[in-house]
Amino acid sequence: MTRRSVPPGESLLSTLERIRTGDVSLAVRRWGDRTHPPILLVHGYPDNSRVWDGVAEHLADRYHVVAYDVRGAGRSSVPRRTRDYRLEYLAADLAAVADAATADHRPVHLVGHDWGSIQAWDAVTEPRLADRFASFTSISGPCLDHVGQGLREGRGKAGGLSQLRRSWYIGAFHLPFLAPLAWRTLLARRWPEMMQRLEGVRPPADDTRASDGVHGIKLYRANVARRLLHPRERRTDLPVQLVVPTRDPFVGPDLTRGVARWAPDLRRVEIEAGHWLPLAHPADTAGLIDGFIGDLAARR
Repeated sequence: MTRRSVPPGESLLSTLERIRTGDVSLAVRRWGDRTHPPILLVHGYPDNSRVWDGVAEHLADRYHVVAYDVRGAGRSSVPRRTRDYRLEYLAADLAAVADAATADHRPVHLVGHDWGSIQAWDAVTEPRLADRFASFTSISGPCLDHVGQGLREGRGKAGGLSQLRRSWYIGAFHLPFLAPLAWRTLLARRWPEMMQRLEGVRPPADDTRASDGVHGIKLYRANVARRLLHPRERRTDLPVQLVVPTRDPFVGPDLTRGVARWAPDLRRVEIEAGHWLPLAHPADTAGLIDGFIGDLAARR
Protein backbone atom coordinates (compact mmCIF):
# COMPACT_ATOMS: atom_id res chain seq x y z
CA MET A 1 0.00 0.00 0.00
CA THR A 2 1.36 3.41 -0.98
CA ARG A 3 0.41 6.38 1.16
CA ARG A 4 1.60 9.86 2.00
CA SER A 5 3.64 10.32 5.14
CA VAL A 6 1.25 12.19 7.44
CA PRO A 7 1.77 13.07 11.12
CA PRO A 8 -0.70 11.26 13.40
CA GLY A 9 -3.90 13.20 13.91
CA GLU A 10 -3.33 15.68 11.07
CA SER A 11 -6.57 16.75 9.43
CA LEU A 12 -6.67 16.01 5.71
CA LEU A 13 -9.03 16.93 2.90
CA SER A 14 -9.52 14.28 0.25
CA THR A 15 -6.03 12.83 0.16
CA LEU A 16 -5.52 10.11 -2.46
CA GLU A 17 -3.73 6.80 -2.09
CA ARG A 18 -3.91 3.30 -3.55
CA ILE A 19 -4.27 -0.13 -2.03
CA ARG A 20 -3.87 -3.49 -3.70
CA THR A 21 -6.25 -6.41 -3.26
CA GLY A 22 -5.43 -9.46 -5.34
CA ASP A 23 -4.77 -8.27 -8.90
CA VAL A 24 -6.77 -5.08 -8.44
CA SER A 25 -5.49 -1.63 -7.48
CA LEU A 26 -8.08 0.58 -5.76
CA ALA A 27 -8.02 4.38 -5.59
CA VAL A 28 -8.83 5.44 -2.02
CA ARG A 29 -9.63 8.94 -0.72
CA ARG A 30 -9.66 10.21 2.87
CA TRP A 31 -11.06 13.21 4.71
CA GLY A 32 -10.59 14.34 8.29
CA ASP A 33 -8.51 13.34 11.28
CA ARG A 34 -7.30 9.75 11.22
CA THR A 35 -7.77 9.41 14.99
CA HIS A 36 -11.52 10.01 14.71
CA PRO A 37 -14.08 7.19 14.32
CA PRO A 38 -13.80 5.74 10.80
CA ILE A 39 -16.60 5.78 8.22
CA LEU A 40 -16.28 3.87 4.93
CA LEU A 41 -18.44 5.07 2.01
CA VAL A 42 -19.09 2.75 -0.96
CA HIS A 43 -20.58 4.16 -4.18
CA GLY A 44 -22.96 2.60 -6.67
CA TYR A 45 -23.50 2.48 -10.43
CA PRO A 46 -22.64 4.35 -12.63
CA ASP A 47 -20.85 6.55 -10.08
CA ASN A 48 -17.42 6.65 -8.56
CA SER A 49 -16.31 7.88 -5.14
CA ARG A 50 -16.92 11.52 -6.09
CA VAL A 51 -20.64 11.00 -5.50
CA TRP A 52 -19.76 11.12 -1.79
CA ASP A 53 -17.85 14.43 -1.82
CA GLY A 54 -20.62 16.51 -0.26
CA VAL A 55 -21.43 13.90 2.39
CA ALA A 56 -17.76 13.48 3.30
CA GLU A 57 -17.28 17.21 3.73
CA HIS A 58 -20.19 17.34 6.20
CA LEU A 59 -18.72 14.46 8.24
CA ALA A 60 -15.01 15.24 8.09
CA ASP A 61 -14.91 17.43 11.20
CA ARG A 62 -16.07 14.54 13.43
CA TYR A 63 -14.99 11.40 11.58
CA HIS A 64 -12.18 9.91 9.56
CA VAL A 65 -14.02 9.44 6.26
CA VAL A 66 -12.79 6.98 3.63
CA ALA A 67 -14.23 6.41 0.14
CA TYR A 68 -12.87 4.47 -2.79
CA ASP A 69 -13.51 3.78 -6.45
CA VAL A 70 -14.75 0.20 -6.72
CA ARG A 71 -13.08 -2.10 -9.24
CA GLY A 72 -13.88 -0.98 -12.78
CA ALA A 73 -14.74 2.60 -11.75
CA GLY A 74 -12.97 5.94 -11.40
CA ARG A 75 -9.22 5.66 -10.91
CA SER A 76 -9.27 2.00 -9.83
CA SER A 77 -8.09 -0.75 -12.14
CA VAL A 78 -10.48 -2.52 -14.51
CA PRO A 79 -10.74 -6.33 -14.52
CA ARG A 80 -11.67 -7.63 -17.96
CA ARG A 81 -13.58 -10.80 -17.08
CA THR A 82 -17.23 -10.51 -16.06
CA ARG A 83 -16.74 -13.08 -13.29
CA ASP A 84 -14.20 -10.76 -11.63
CA TYR A 85 -17.11 -8.47 -10.70
CA ARG A 86 -18.84 -11.07 -8.54
CA LEU A 87 -19.96 -9.93 -5.12
CA GLU A 88 -17.45 -12.10 -3.28
CA TYR A 89 -14.60 -10.18 -4.95
CA LEU A 90 -16.27 -6.84 -4.29
CA ALA A 91 -16.72 -7.75 -0.62
CA ALA A 92 -13.05 -8.73 -0.40
CA ASP A 93 -12.10 -5.34 -1.87
CA LEU A 94 -14.30 -3.62 0.69
CA ALA A 95 -12.71 -5.56 3.53
CA ALA A 96 -9.22 -4.65 2.30
CA VAL A 97 -10.11 -0.96 2.33
CA ALA A 98 -11.67 -1.33 5.79
CA ASP A 99 -8.45 -2.93 7.03
CA ALA A 100 -6.43 -0.05 5.62
CA ALA A 101 -8.77 2.63 6.96
CA THR A 102 -7.30 2.70 10.47
CA ALA A 103 -3.86 1.95 11.83
CA ASP A 104 -5.32 0.00 14.78
CA HIS A 105 -7.92 -1.87 12.70
CA ARG A 106 -10.89 -0.47 14.60
CA PRO A 107 -14.27 -1.55 13.20
CA VAL A 108 -15.55 0.94 10.63
CA HIS A 109 -19.03 2.37 10.19
CA LEU A 110 -20.03 1.20 6.72
CA VAL A 111 -22.28 3.19 4.37
CA GLY A 112 -23.35 1.99 0.92
CA HIS A 113 -25.48 3.47 -1.84
CA ASP A 114 -27.00 1.53 -4.76
CA TRP A 115 -24.48 -1.16 -5.82
CA GLY A 116 -22.24 0.03 -2.99
CA SER A 117 -24.98 -1.06 -0.61
CA ILE A 118 -25.53 -4.35 -2.45
CA GLN A 119 -21.89 -5.31 -2.06
CA ALA A 120 -21.82 -4.01 1.51
CA TRP A 121 -24.67 -6.39 2.37
CA ASP A 122 -22.48 -9.20 1.07
CA ALA A 123 -19.66 -8.06 3.36
CA VAL A 124 -21.65 -7.57 6.57
CA THR A 125 -23.42 -10.94 6.18
CA GLU A 126 -20.10 -12.76 5.77
CA PRO A 127 -19.28 -14.27 9.21
CA ARG A 128 -15.52 -14.02 8.81
CA LEU A 129 -15.81 -10.25 8.22
CA ALA A 130 -18.27 -9.53 11.02
CA ASP A 131 -15.75 -7.96 13.41
CA ARG A 132 -14.56 -5.41 10.82
CA PHE A 133 -17.73 -3.29 10.94
CA ALA A 134 -19.37 -1.27 13.71
CA SER A 135 -22.60 -0.45 11.86
CA PHE A 136 -24.09 -0.43 8.38
CA THR A 137 -26.21 2.25 6.70
CA SER A 138 -27.83 0.95 3.51
CA ILE A 139 -29.22 3.43 0.97
CA SER A 140 -31.18 2.26 -2.10
CA GLY A 141 -29.42 -1.07 -2.41
CA PRO A 142 -30.95 -4.35 -1.16
CA CYS A 143 -29.20 -7.62 -0.46
CA LEU A 144 -29.71 -9.68 -3.62
CA ASP A 145 -29.94 -12.88 -1.57
CA HIS A 146 -32.76 -11.39 0.52
CA VAL A 147 -34.61 -10.41 -2.66
CA GLY A 148 -34.05 -13.88 -4.08
CA GLN A 149 -35.37 -15.51 -0.90
CA GLY A 150 -38.48 -13.34 -1.12
CA LEU A 151 -39.08 -14.33 -4.72
CA ARG A 152 -38.60 -18.00 -3.90
CA GLU A 153 -41.08 -17.83 -1.01
CA GLY A 154 -43.62 -15.80 -2.99
CA ARG A 155 -43.42 -12.80 -0.66
CA GLY A 156 -43.99 -9.29 -1.93
CA LYS A 157 -46.04 -10.25 -4.98
CA ALA A 158 -48.04 -7.05 -4.76
CA GLY A 159 -44.95 -4.93 -5.23
CA GLY A 160 -43.27 -7.34 -7.62
CA LEU A 161 -44.80 -5.96 -10.81
CA SER A 162 -44.03 -2.41 -9.71
CA GLN A 163 -40.39 -3.31 -9.07
CA LEU A 164 -40.21 -5.15 -12.40
CA ARG A 165 -41.18 -1.93 -14.15
CA ARG A 166 -38.53 -0.03 -12.20
CA SER A 167 -35.86 -2.59 -13.10
CA TRP A 168 -36.42 -2.76 -16.87
CA TYR A 169 -32.84 -1.62 -17.55
CA ILE A 170 -31.38 -4.75 -15.92
CA GLY A 171 -32.66 -6.85 -18.80
CA ALA A 172 -31.17 -4.40 -21.27
CA PHE A 173 -27.81 -4.66 -19.50
CA HIS A 174 -27.72 -8.37 -20.26
CA LEU A 175 -28.01 -7.84 -24.02
CA PRO A 176 -24.66 -8.27 -25.78
CA PHE A 177 -23.04 -5.05 -27.05
CA LEU A 178 -26.15 -2.86 -26.70
CA ALA A 179 -25.64 -1.28 -23.25
CA PRO A 180 -21.88 -0.67 -23.60
CA LEU A 181 -22.46 0.87 -27.03
CA ALA A 182 -25.17 3.12 -25.62
CA TRP A 183 -22.82 4.39 -22.90
CA ARG A 184 -20.00 5.07 -25.32
CA THR A 185 -22.08 6.81 -27.97
CA LEU A 186 -24.89 8.55 -26.08
CA LEU A 187 -25.41 8.05 -22.34
CA ALA A 188 -22.06 9.39 -21.11
CA ARG A 189 -22.64 12.67 -22.94
CA ARG A 190 -26.30 12.97 -21.95
CA TRP A 191 -25.97 11.72 -18.37
CA PRO A 192 -25.77 15.15 -16.65
CA GLU A 193 -28.87 16.29 -18.52
CA MET A 194 -30.73 13.07 -17.67
CA MET A 195 -29.82 13.41 -13.99
CA GLN A 196 -31.00 17.00 -13.99
CA ARG A 197 -34.39 15.96 -15.38
CA LEU A 198 -34.71 12.88 -13.19
CA GLU A 199 -33.55 14.17 -9.80
CA GLY A 200 -32.84 17.88 -10.19
CA VAL A 201 -29.08 17.45 -9.68
CA ARG A 202 -26.06 17.26 -11.91
CA PRO A 203 -23.34 14.66 -11.28
CA PRO A 204 -19.75 15.81 -10.74
CA ALA A 205 -17.83 16.51 -13.93
CA ASP A 206 -15.76 13.41 -14.54
CA ASP A 207 -13.66 12.13 -17.42
CA THR A 208 -14.26 8.49 -16.44
CA ARG A 209 -18.06 8.56 -16.80
CA ALA A 210 -18.20 6.61 -20.06
CA SER A 211 -15.85 3.89 -18.85
CA ASP A 212 -17.58 3.74 -15.45
CA GLY A 213 -20.89 3.10 -17.19
CA VAL A 214 -19.46 0.49 -19.55
CA HIS A 215 -17.47 -1.55 -17.03
CA GLY A 216 -20.11 -1.33 -14.29
CA ILE A 217 -22.57 -3.25 -16.47
CA LYS A 218 -20.60 -6.35 -15.48
CA LEU A 219 -21.87 -5.92 -11.91
CA TYR A 220 -25.35 -6.81 -13.17
CA ARG A 221 -24.22 -9.58 -15.50
CA ALA A 222 -22.03 -11.25 -12.87
CA ASN A 223 -24.47 -11.17 -9.97
CA VAL A 224 -28.17 -10.49 -10.52
CA ALA A 225 -29.42 -13.75 -12.07
CA ARG A 226 -26.92 -15.81 -10.08
CA ARG A 227 -28.06 -14.49 -6.70
CA LEU A 228 -31.78 -14.19 -7.43
CA LEU A 229 -32.03 -17.74 -8.76
CA HIS A 230 -29.78 -19.30 -6.09
CA PRO A 231 -30.11 -17.14 -2.96
CA ARG A 232 -28.14 -17.94 0.17
CA GLU A 233 -29.03 -17.51 3.84
CA ARG A 234 -27.45 -14.13 4.68
CA ARG A 235 -27.85 -12.79 8.21
CA THR A 236 -26.15 -10.16 10.35
CA ASP A 237 -26.38 -9.07 13.98
CA LEU A 238 -24.78 -5.74 13.09
CA PRO A 239 -26.80 -2.57 13.78
CA VAL A 240 -28.31 -1.69 10.39
CA GLN A 241 -29.93 1.57 9.30
CA LEU A 242 -32.06 1.11 6.20
CA VAL A 243 -32.57 4.45 4.41
CA VAL A 244 -35.47 4.23 1.94
CA PRO A 245 -36.01 7.17 -0.45
CA THR A 246 -39.72 7.03 -1.23
CA ARG A 247 -39.38 8.65 -4.68
CA ASP A 248 -36.65 6.30 -5.86
CA PRO A 249 -37.49 5.38 -9.50
CA PHE A 250 -35.20 2.32 -9.43
CA VAL A 251 -35.54 0.69 -6.00
CA GLY A 252 -39.08 0.58 -4.63
CA PRO A 253 -39.83 0.61 -0.87
CA ASP A 254 -41.38 -2.86 -1.07
CA LEU A 255 -38.06 -4.38 -2.13
CA THR A 256 -36.70 -3.96 1.40
CA ARG A 257 -39.73 -5.11 3.37
CA GLY A 258 -39.00 -7.93 5.77
CA VAL A 259 -35.28 -7.19 6.15
CA ALA A 260 -35.63 -7.46 9.96
CA ARG A 261 -35.83 -11.21 9.42
CA TRP A 262 -32.20 -11.15 8.31
CA ALA A 263 -30.97 -8.14 10.31
CA PRO A 264 -32.89 -8.00 13.61
CA ASP A 265 -31.04 -4.91 14.93
CA LEU A 266 -32.69 -2.72 12.28
CA ARG A 267 -33.74 0.90 11.95
CA ARG A 268 -35.82 1.77 8.87
CA VAL A 269 -35.96 5.43 7.81
CA GLU A 270 -38.15 6.54 4.91
CA ILE A 271 -37.22 9.90 3.40
CA GLU A 272 -38.95 11.96 0.72
CA ALA A 273 -36.21 11.89 -1.91
CA GLY A 274 -35.07 10.25 -5.13
CA HIS A 275 -32.42 7.65 -5.82
CA TRP A 276 -29.28 9.81 -5.64
CA LEU A 277 -29.74 10.89 -2.04
CA PRO A 278 -25.99 11.40 -1.33
CA LEU A 279 -25.69 13.73 -4.31
CA ALA A 280 -29.00 15.60 -4.02
CA HIS A 281 -29.10 15.90 -0.21
CA PRO A 282 -25.56 15.52 1.17
CA ALA A 283 -26.25 17.33 4.44
CA ASP A 284 -29.35 15.21 5.16
CA THR A 285 -27.46 12.03 4.26
CA ALA A 286 -24.58 12.99 6.56
CA GLY A 287 -27.10 13.79 9.30
CA LEU A 288 -28.69 10.34 9.03
CA ILE A 289 -25.28 8.67 9.25
CA ASP A 290 -24.08 10.84 12.13
CA GLY A 291 -27.35 10.46 14.04
CA PHE A 292 -27.31 6.67 13.71
CA ILE A 293 -23.72 6.41 14.92
CA GLY A 294 -24.46 8.80 17.80
CA ASP A 295 -27.49 6.78 18.87
CA LEU A 296 -25.43 3.59 18.83
CA ALA A 297 -22.76 5.21 21.00
CA ALA A 298 -25.42 6.35 23.49
CA ARG A 299 -27.01 2.90 23.52
CA ARG A 300 -23.69 1.27 24.29
